Amino acid sequence: MTENNPDDTMIGLTPSTPTFSFGPVSNSTSSSGRPSPAVGITLLVVALVVGLPGNLFVVWTVLFRLRRRSITALIILQLAAADCLVLLTAPFFLRQLSAGGVWEFGDTACRMLHYGCGVNMYVSVYLITLMAGDRLLGVSRPFVSQRVRTKSRLRPAIGAIWTLALVLSIPVAVYKHVDPKSYCKPNYPSAGHEVFHYGLELVAAFVLPFIMLALCYCRISRTLEAAQFRWRRRSRRKTGRLIVLIMASFILLWVPYHLVNLLQTSAILAGEKGVKLLDICKTIRPMVIALAFLSSSINPLLYACTGSTLSGTSGLGCIARLLEGTSSETQSRRGDSQGDRGGNAGEQNGESLRMGHNSGKEKNDQKE
Repeated sequence: MTENNPDDTMIGLTPSTPTFSFGPVSNSTSSSGRPSPAVGITLLVVALVVGLPGNLFVVWTVLFRLRRRSITALIILQLAAADCLVLLTAPFFLRQLSAGGVWEFGDTACRMLHYGCGVNMYVSVYLITLMAGDRLLGVSRPFVSQRVRTKSRLRPAIGAIWTLALVLSIPVAVYKHVDPKSYCKPNYPSAGHEVFHYGLELVAAFVLPFIMLALCYCRISRTLEAAQFRWRRRSRRKTGRLIVLIMASFILLWVPYHLVNLLQTSAILAGEKGVKLLDICKTIRPMVIALAFLSSSINPLLYACTGSTLSGTSGLGCIARLLEGTSSETQSRRGDSQGDRGGNAGEQNGESLRMGHNSGKEKNDQKE
């Protein structure tokens, strides 16, 4: 059986990734250049202090301040709720870091808390992908979007995302355990299990969603270039910019983590030739984990910045105005569609009047 060396799992557990582990840590930076536990403690505290109140405010805003909740607002609600749940686990990991990496909460808590972190990772990326697909449908097929984009259809989609995330995160609960030295870390029966776990995360949590995101936004860009006049409404620009920022920040914060997963998998498969690369991956893993952890706390800041820039206001109220804008976007789309239909109807009525006039004129001519 292969176990991670405790020295190789230094600061690690961020509540946004499933394979993080806090091993025994020293009180200062080691000679190998690995960061001290103070780095992990600082990041956890910042994420908890900034992310938890921010996400709770977003949840409260959508539930109690929005008179009309658009599809985008409801997806953002799910994203904020998932981040809130994972940030609530931060105190356990702060205690682990302050105790030198020793896990004091038992094997079940070790497995379940890390399992919750894995669920959050999958839910977050799939919700962002869903938002991209929803944006593509609204831009390229506005009439179809009005029929398809309903709350009754959104609920099964959200349920499917959570179900898939719960299933894909099962390996986290299987491989995590508390060893005899009271360290909560992965325990892989063989190198093949480790490759499977990292490969699953890489493909299911990054490669496939990233391909979907890229395809959606390439198509959106082409559609907007072909019909720029349709994107001049402020509410649409507001929603579109927000979704792009959420997607871009998520990719930037998660690319390093999945890149390290790819390199570490390659090093394991290379055997003795990959020992040096494996050591490098284990050294930089705490840093990329820290970046991934920030993904659970950055979205409320994006909402605030986007709302402040586009509405010209500051403070928490701009988040409410931003989310209200997603509802006005739905109304504007509906108005545009009704206007288009009204214009078509007007043209048909005008044509009918002209035909009637010509018919009457022909009858008069015949009488004469």
